[in-house]
Amino acid sequence: MPCGTINDALPKKMGIDRGSQVLGRVHQILVEVNMSDKLYGELEIENNKLERFENRTPVRRYEVSFECPEFTCICPRSGFPDFATIRIRYVPDQFCVELKSLKLYINGFRNDKVFHEDVTNRIMDDLIELLDPHEIEVVGDFNVRGNIKTVVRAHHEKKASK
Repeated sequence: MPCGTINDALPKKMGIDRGSQVLGRVHQILVEVNMSDKLYGELEIENNKLERFENRTPVRRYEVSFECPEFTCICPRSGFPDFATIRIRYVPDQFCVELKSLKLYINGFRNDKVFHEDVTNRIMDDLIELLDPHEIEVVGDFNVRGNIKTVVRAHHEKKASK
């Protein structure tokens, strides 16, 4: 049914205005088209790229910290899920990380088979490449598994310019 005839399809006495009808039909079409495809969140995570913006206060050093308490990845030995809180602390130089891109980036590890040490250092390496901060620390605080609690702490400081 063409969009122009949606108004005719529903009786006006139902109290549904034309805008609601059009949005409802658009939603229905999108659901039908994407029924077998991935969900929009999965697509956002897959297509994510870490983004940065200019530090608006470069005249002083200050600290930015994030806590990501719902981090998940897969153990490459067992295939079981690993859960962690990732803590990121950095002192920006010229750039800061954009938060939505960071959220999607962190969520992108959920199906990756990766060791605790590797994922903590990979997050730090990607942020160093993106931001080139004065200083950065990434802590992977992993939940207990097999009676062992793992905390991986990676730290980096920019070398002083000569």
